[in-house]
Amino acid sequence: MTKPIIIGVTQRVDFIEPYNETRDSLDENLINWLKGVDCIPVPIPNTLINISANDKVPDFSQLNRWIRSIGIQGFVLSGGNDIGDCVYRDETERYLLDLAKRESLPVLGLCRGMQMMGTWAGGKLVESPSHVGVRHTLHSASSAKEWKRSVNSFHNFSFKICPDEFSVLAKSTDGCLEAMRHNVLPWEAWMWHPERDKVFSEFDYQRIQSLFDI
Repeated sequence: MTKPIIIGVTQRVDFIEPYNETRDSLDENLINWLKGVDCIPVPIPNTLINISANDKVPDFSQLNRWIRSIGIQGFVLSGGNDIGDCVYRDETERYLLDLAKRESLPVLGLCRGMQMMGTWAGGKLVESPSHVGVRHTLHSASSAKEWKRSVNSFHNFSFKICPDEFSVLAKSTDGCLEAMRHNVLPWEAWMWHPERDKVFSEFDYQRIQSLFDI
């Protein structure tokens, strides 16, 4: 029997005021969605890095050691938080992308995860207030009919121009990017949340299985 792939999943950061606690967290539905493929999802803490005012670059040695000890073989950059809300999460995810690029590891970016991928590549986000709490009909960048479907939308920012190194897979009717793929690396990104659909999409499952070679 083939061993399941170990996928590291990044987490959102929430401040819980009644307890005066800052917590890393994941929607249980995201784990439920990942249970649909042959993988072992492992939540990645945001505070395994050290950030000092005296250092220009954070210390990623502890995070790197943690990743190596677990044997993570790819990453899902999850949704939640705007970029800039939490420097520890931002720096953690940038490091994961740097690592994934060096080692050609597969990465799937979801909502904020797509935003992180794009800004990592030099792309510029624009406000998209009409993309919060609605559904969009995707328009394929090719003749592929399977992309022409309705997806959920919960983001305040998106890309109008595809970041360098990536190609457009799908757009919304107002021209914002809804899905993109790296031109060389096994990376793909979607602006929707597959885990928030009441019935998980078979198409989304086919995409992640192909991406992670599951």
